Amino acid sequence: MRPIASGRHHASFEFGDLKIIALRDGYVDMPPTRLRQKSGDTFDTLPANIPLVGGQLRLSVNAYLIIEGKRRVLIDTGASNSWHPTMGALLEGLQEAGIDRKDVTHVALTHTHEDHVNGLIAPDGSEAFSRAVQIFVPKEEMSAFTGRLAQLKDRVTPIDDKFAISERITTVKAAGHSAGHTAYDVVSSAGHLLVWGDIVHVPSIQFEYPEIAWEFDDDQARARGARQVLMELAARPNYLIAGAHLDFPGIGHVVRRDDKFVFKAI
Repeated sequence: MRPIASGRHHASFEFGDLKIIALRDGYVDMPPTRLRQKSGDTFDTLPANIPLVGGQLRLSVNAYLIIEGKRRVLIDTGASNSWHPTMGALLEGLQEAGIDRKDVTHVALTHTHEDHVNGLIAPDGSEAFSRAVQIFVPKEEMSAFTGRLAQLKDRVTPIDDKFAISERITTVKAAGHSAGHTAYDVVSSAGHLLVWGDIVHVPSIQFEYPEIAWEFDDDQARARGARQVLMELAARPNYLIAGAHLDFPGIGHVVRRDDKFVFKAI
């Protein structure tokens, strides 16, 4: 994967015959008590290698645009103005990258938590991607399309495991963080990019210790299992990952070391 350009809220890459644009929606700070040991308990003493900002865990909030010929597939959409003022910069990132948001042809969601789905609506209440012909949503999470998202229901397509949303992008079911949490395997002439959503929230500990869970995992045991499976997949040759909460741009290699993993950012 070769860097092409970058700005405050975007980073563009050549990935074989595809183009990938990482989009920085912003960040959110969370207390360390969100981390859960395998027992389900919090940490009495936080491991020293976990960086904190003002005593908080800082999670990047990222999304990814896959440019595949005339198709522009946006994987996740950020939070818009629905949550915290430190988020909501995704549309600015598209503009920085020279992409008109009206040119987004498809949207694919890893899941429907607010920092992934609420960017479908712009801060002014209009549709952020008005010309997107389909919005791919895990079938278990269709109920999210109520309230201000209800206007988009006619374009929503439910997806399950191994669902081809294009010739190059196929779903990989990774439930646990949410009921339908889904990763996307993007295949180019250069290899695979596994866009895996919220498989990892805190990279400084969860690669080395995949059993560490997150308070907001719907099912912590399933989330641990999904993390182990996807890390093993990502550690194969010719694989890269892109993570919604990895430090921006959130793209890199996973390397296996015995029963642990290491993330090497590109």
